[in-house]
Amino acid sequence: MLLLYDILRWEEKSFIEAAKKLGIEIKPVHVPSICGKVGRTDADMEDIALQRCTSFYNALESAIFMESLGVDVINRSDTIMICQDKLWTTSLLARRGIPVPDTYVAFSHDSAHKAADELGYPFVIKPIHGSWGRMLALIDDEEDLRTVIEHRMYIPNPIQSIYYAQEFVRKPGRDIRVVVVGDEVPVAIYRYSDHWITNTARGGKAAPAHVDPELEEIALRASEAVKGQFLGIDILEHPEKGYIVDEVNAVTEFKNTVAVTGYDLAKKVLEFAVERVKR
Repeated sequence: MLLLYDILRWEEKSFIEAAKKLGIEIKPVHVPSICGKVGRTDADMEDIALQRCTSFYNALESAIFMESLGVDVINRSDTIMICQDKLWTTSLLARRGIPVPDTYVAFSHDSAHKAADELGYPFVIKPIHGSWGRMLALIDDEEDLRTVIEHRMYIPNPIQSIYYAQEFVRKPGRDIRVVVVGDEVPVAIYRYSDHWITNTARGGKAAPAHVDPELEEIALRASEAVKGQFLGIDILEHPEKGYIVDEVNAVTEFKNTVAVTGYDLAKKVLEFAVERVKR
């Protein structure tokens, strides 16, 4: 089994330690050091790899490369690409009838005002590509929107003229990070914060969460929609709609999940990977 990484964090080290305890041979592969021929058929490769790169591009492209060698990657390149693109993820979820926040997309700075008219204030603008709660903007009024548009107009990147706008969900001071491994939901946490952004990377505090049948079902449906095997799914408690899926993470961090629940998630994922190879 391969462990693809670019930075050896707590999560990657936990996989290495868990593999030793389980008697599984795991080979860490530093992705920035890779150089190989695409589609090579005579390479002596492992059957399966865990994708753990922090860089989206390292994760996506190394997964594609490994797949060209016949390696089964958890998660696969198509899942990584879908989850990186919030619009793509939301589109797939919505088409399958999975509850999501009311979401509008506008394809120019001018049409962003139309999204505001449809959603009403306040609402949230998110980058289509992004993680760790970065570059989110809570738009309380027209002046906030004008300021964000003005900033985006001076960023020389075409994607800055595409606006992904969502309703502001008045959640109960928390969201839920649900972990899916295969077709199971082994563990989940609440992420609490006085701020509307509850990511633990932004200061949110974690606590164990109870996984009821409804929460389990929506998480598994979301995982199936993006073809995932090991995912962190962010779910909000909407005051009218109940559980709704906010985002899906294809290279999920789980240090805080293990810290507050004590659940051995690395062991669970490794056992799933071994069973996948056997099948």
